[in-house]
Amino acid sequence: MVKREIPFFSFKREYAEIQEELSEAIERVFESGRFVLGDEVASFETEFSSYVGTEYGIGVNSGSDALFLALKALGINENSEVITVSHTFVSTVDSIVRCGATPVFVDVEAGTYCIDTAKIEEKITERTKAILPVHLYGHPAHLDDVLKIATQYDLSVVEDACQAHGAEYKGRKVGSFGDVACFSFYPVKNLGAYGDGGMVTTNDRNLAERVKLLRNYGQSKKYHHDLVGINSRLDELQAAILRVKLSRLDEWNEKRRQLAGLYKELLEHTDVVLPCERAYAKHAFHLFVIRLADRDKCQRLLQKRGIQTQIHYPIPVHKQKAYAEFENAKDLAVTEVACNEILSLPLYPSLTDEEVTYIGEATKDAVS
Repeated sequence: MVKREIPFFSFKREYAEIQEELSEAIERVFESGRFVLGDEVASFETEFSSYVGTEYGIGVNSGSDALFLALKALGINENSEVITVSHTFVSTVDSIVRCGATPVFVDVEAGTYCIDTAKIEEKITERTKAILPVHLYGHPAHLDDVLKIATQYDLSVVEDACQAHGAEYKGRKVGSFGDVACFSFYPVKNLGAYGDGGMVTTNDRNLAERVKLLRNYGQSKKYHHDLVGINSRLDELQAAILRVKLSRLDEWNEKRRQLAGLYKELLEHTDVVLPCERAYAKHAFHLFVIRLADRDKCQRLLQKRGIQTQIHYPIPVHKQKAYAEFENAKDLAVTEVACNEILSLPLYPSLTDEEVTYIGEATKDAVS
């Protein structure tokens, strides 16, 4: 097998595909002379919330701020507990801690790596105010179970959809089920900006208005501050770029799904544990995450073949130094095993079938 160089993600390929449209969008912003909270942001908020299937979308600085502001708008504070997972990017938990609240960890399912809904109720206390499921890697959490429990215990639901643009639960886009949902437009996401960006989606007008205030210093109008807010505004340039990319999102997601299917064909008769897709789900395949006993050896061998891989995530949040006070988390066996076995293979729309075949064959060699 002739060695090739395959990056984990290629911005150059994506840019080449949409360069002309991006140039027109960027020029439009410069001609307008408006760079903060202008027509591009307003239009993108309308277009993206319509795509997700919600009444309101509020553009913010990042997915991390989307989570923080959503929780803040719900009144999460130092007297609150929020149930979530430890197998996620740290911003999920960071948003809870930034509100002064306490994260309460529930283990994940071995197949989807999403929250194990059978273990939620045992973690509920009188301080529990919300459940924060993560649609990890692009696979939806089991939302019927989450919503049923939330209704029973009068809890809010905040969807972390930062990795799940276009993913569906029972034929409906994620980000439209909870009281509020949060998206990230970090560059490598299925819908990524060329910088940071995020969005809060909701059908609750009061929550939407509260997030709008919080993202802009708590201002109801210039120099009138009704709340203690922060500066977390999606800028016009990123919104214009995201509008171009949104029109391609479904097409790009279908390419991801096709490439994921090819990976599965290549690796189905090996010792590799492949990503699953539950009957209720349409996976957005933000990441193609496999599991294998000798992950580190496989990663080294793939690197020798010129294949870049990553691990999402090698250390669970409850084991991180910054969150040491929450290290007494119990019953997270699947989480702790997964972090030692998971490996993310390259997956993006501009990847070719030939390249996926090369990666698949190299992976088979590495595990044989």
